[in-house]
Amino acid sequence: MGSLLSQLGLECGRKEVKEEERHLRANDREFNLSYEYADNAIKTSKYNIFTFLPLNLFEQFQRLANAYFLFLLCLQLIPEISSLSWFTTVVPLVLVLSMTMAKDGSDDINRHRSLSLVFITLFLQADLLLLSSSEPLNLIYIETAELDGCVSVAFIIFLTVVQSLNFSCPCVGEVRCEPPNNRLDKFTGTLTLKGEMYSLDNERVLLRGCTLRNTQWCFGLVVFGGPDTKLMQNCGKTTLKRTSIDRLMNVLVLSIFGFLAVMCLILAVGNGIWEYQEGSKFAAFLPKQEGVNAPFSAFLTFWSYVIILNTVVPISLYVSVEIIRLGNSFYIDWDRKMYYPKSDTPAEARTTTLNEELGQIKYIFSDKTGTLTQNIMTFNKCSINGKSYGEAWQKVDFSWNNLADPKFCFHDHSLVEVVREGNPEVQAFFRLLALCHTVMPEEKKEGELYYQAQSPDEGALVTAARNFGFVFRSRTPESITVVEMGELVTYELLAVLDFNNVRKRMSVIVRSPEGKLTLYCKGADTIIFERLNPSCSKLKEVTTEHLNLLGSTAVEDKLQDGVPQTIEQLSKADIKIWVLTGDKQETAENIGYSCNMLREEMTEVFIVSANTAEEAFALEKDMEMELLRTACMCQTVICCRVTPLQKAQVVELVKKYKQAITLAIGDGANDVSMIKAAHIGVGISGQEGMQAVLSSDFSFAQFRYLQRLLLVHGRWSYLRMCKFLRYFFYKNFTFTFVHFWYGFFCGFSAQTVYDEWFITLYNLVYTALPVLALSLFDQDVNDRWSFQYPKLYAPGQLNQYFSKRAFVYTVLHSGYSSLVLFFIPWAAMYDTVRDDGKDIVDYQSFALLAQTCLLIAVSIQLGLDTHYWTSVNQFFLWGSLCVYFAVIFTMYSNGMFLIFTSSFPFIGTARNSLNQPNVWLTMLLTSILCVLPVVAYRFLRILLWPTVNDKVRYKVRQDKVLPPAPRRVQARRASTRRSGYAFSHAQGYGDLVTSGRFLRWTPKSRPALFSQTDSPLAQTQPQFYRTINEGGEPPLSP
Repeated sequence: MGSLLSQLGLECGRKEVKEEERHLRANDREFNLSYEYADNAIKTSKYNIFTFLPLNLFEQFQRLANAYFLFLLCLQLIPEISSLSWFTTVVPLVLVLSMTMAKDGSDDINRHRSLSLVFITLFLQADLLLLSSSEPLNLIYIETAELDGCVSVAFIIFLTVVQSLNFSCPCVGEVRCEPPNNRLDKFTGTLTLKGEMYSLDNERVLLRGCTLRNTQWCFGLVVFGGPDTKLMQNCGKTTLKRTSIDRLMNVLVLSIFGFLAVMCLILAVGNGIWEYQEGSKFAAFLPKQEGVNAPFSAFLTFWSYVIILNTVVPISLYVSVEIIRLGNSFYIDWDRKMYYPKSDTPAEARTTTLNEELGQIKYIFSDKTGTLTQNIMTFNKCSINGKSYGEAWQKVDFSWNNLADPKFCFHDHSLVEVVREGNPEVQAFFRLLALCHTVMPEEKKEGELYYQAQSPDEGALVTAARNFGFVFRSRTPESITVVEMGELVTYELLAVLDFNNVRKRMSVIVRSPEGKLTLYCKGADTIIFERLNPSCSKLKEVTTEHLNLLGSTAVEDKLQDGVPQTIEQLSKADIKIWVLTGDKQETAENIGYSCNMLREEMTEVFIVSANTAEEAFALEKDMEMELLRTACMCQTVICCRVTPLQKAQVVELVKKYKQAITLAIGDGANDVSMIKAAHIGVGISGQEGMQAVLSSDFSFAQFRYLQRLLLVHGRWSYLRMCKFLRYFFYKNFTFTFVHFWYGFFCGFSAQTVYDEWFITLYNLVYTALPVLALSLFDQDVNDRWSFQYPKLYAPGQLNQYFSKRAFVYTVLHSGYSSLVLFFIPWAAMYDTVRDDGKDIVDYQSFALLAQTCLLIAVSIQLGLDTHYWTSVNQFFLWGSLCVYFAVIFTMYSNGMFLIFTSSFPFIGTARNSLNQPNVWLTMLLTSILCVLPVVAYRFLRILLWPTVNDKVRYKVRQDKVLPPAPRRVQARRASTRRSGYAFSHAQGYGDLVTSGRFLRWTPKSRPALFSQTDSPLAQTQPQFYRTINEGGEPPLSP
């Protein structure tokens, strides 16, 4: 029984023991299962066919409003309490539950389909200890974009001792390693094999999220699976996101419940007093039931008024909000101006419940690589011997070079000419690029070379040398073979001085076939200049001039189109943008200047840094407030060398203490935790996989679309939602207050002032579609004016359109309107007769007049709130009024009364009342008195205290001409020298290249698992690489 409960997940009272060490045996499933480690099973759907109905209903009745109306339905089944028919509550409740159920079911199906696509990829789905692969000496090539955001190819090295093992044996070895953790750059463990113990580190482990490159297959031992993998440990917790308006509405609904209780209590007390003083006078024709005295009558009246005044808590509010959000989400999906044709990627609102939050963003947290930049690396320009190349516009023809990469592009014929003429300085330059690196060549077919570069900038430089006639062909631990202008030359490799974060450069020492020893060194310009011979001072000055002129190094990771303009627009909207990146400080700083986040006139640029992980304590509890205070005093904040979890911590820090709405945008798996932590998560479907998109609330292909998402769609969604809520509460409070005033004139008997069918259809038919049209189509200004005046975004950040104060104003406005709508018709109908003198005005005539005046007044108010009229708005508004008159003439007809006598008692009321002139004059008077204060207030406000919105709308009416469409202009700036080298490079591959175990080819006894022979990388994208931008103050060793 215990095992069964455990399998069902129902075992209780069992304490979770913290794992201190992971213990595994290869090919021993029974031993591994005994530890109950997490597996890779993933459930992507919330419901199934059996649990959908009960679970969905359970969730819906957790909403206070739905549970309240279920309670009302139970009250209406008690005859002593209810004065309304059961259908007045059942019809709206069933409709609301059905619509919400349909939406939840659709969302769950779509979520299941989209997440299932993750498995149709080449991503590794678990953390593996590498045992064997299809490559020489079982090396494996991986791309780590989903982990660190860098599109570079890394090497994972197998443990040599396992090379000759037979993996089908019952037990190959035993692994003991660290417990699950979020350290992507660290792994410690041991492998015990045949009595010998071998150490394991990060270079032996393939992490979940890596992508295999140019490796046909591999064998591995699963170390961590599912939630235990390092990638998932960095993803953070998935929390239910609710908008600030949702949270405010919950507070307001609770306040409304309290207000409803107060109104019912007042009317109940009034009933008790009335029964005590006047009740005996009516006992002759309204006999009391036995045992019912004044206090008990007051008690029953309290619950009767809870039923009658239930419209103050609108049941259709939540379903209307969901419809509005769904409609505004479709606008994002359908926006052609957010469609990226190059990758056939439209914008997508993946969550339909957060649209209006897009209009309230105060802080944006952005990744850098792939989010602000294109992740397309190009070799654009170079400066050789004081001369700059790459300024021309005509594309170079490399057909003279049979080994050239056809995807490589350069625009300066003069460089080809000087290379082919045999210029010694130029040839020495490209010889250095062909020799000084750790790139591995791969030649599947004769003449078809593919380079496996540890960093994309290295690949760009070696590819450039290849196209200009210096082709890196092959290497061994002791030599490098290069084809120099058609001649095969082999250099003896004597030493590799590897790149690291301190040296910021790489050097190789080679011996030419003539016996000449040469040290080739490449690195950051500031590093190389310190090592130049004094005779090169003139060359240094000329080269520096070229670097300043270009503003970038030869290998460039270009910004995406429109990034500087987007950041500028968002800054004008008073949105603060923080960049959180895993790149180095120099690289992050250069991107900051390129994006215009940092500018030359910013003289007070200061840096808070740490050299070791132990020094990085700014996010600790005792220092986080100081970090936040310092950051908030800055115009621009750039956080570099942050881990995925630290990105989320920065977002949580701002959310916690600034009480501001945040948005996080990124394109890689290393951004998932940040995207989940922010109020709004935006994923960019770029070069780094789909993990960020699948975890996001909104997605698109280019960063520049963010300004349209916020300044247009977000602002409109917020404006529409606020208008909807203000109007919705106005019409419902006005409807309810008329009931409240009527209680003082009907002996507090809980009689309704309206016809029961009007009460049922008021929110569902008569006022539903007009307010939905307002909430789906209204806009204060069009999209171009929204871009022209980013300050229009500010009211959303300040919650000016809907707040507790705005709610109180709405209630007061409703109170005034209800007084007019009750007392003017009451005074007009009091003791009056028809113009022919036949009939005295009765309750039914007054009820018809009151409800008609109400519907006309709220329709006029809707018209005043509408800024942007469409044919749909007109049709719904006038159509709803026409439907109302058609319904009352039908329901109050003789035929309906004869068929359903008890359900349609208002026989002939419509035709007998609406042909009286005083009825129509009363409607006109009440409408004018309801509207007059609103018009007067708005006129004075615009005249004396105009808002930004009022000023822009006035300017729009004055100009009557659309502003020019925003243009994407490539920003150029004159910059001081800022450059660097190999910012995505890592230490350690120099030793790997020169080790004999790395390049020694051994015969393979195991056949290939797959028949594919061509490189997947070669079949897809051209070889583009990242900018080299970095500087520093290193020691002066070579």
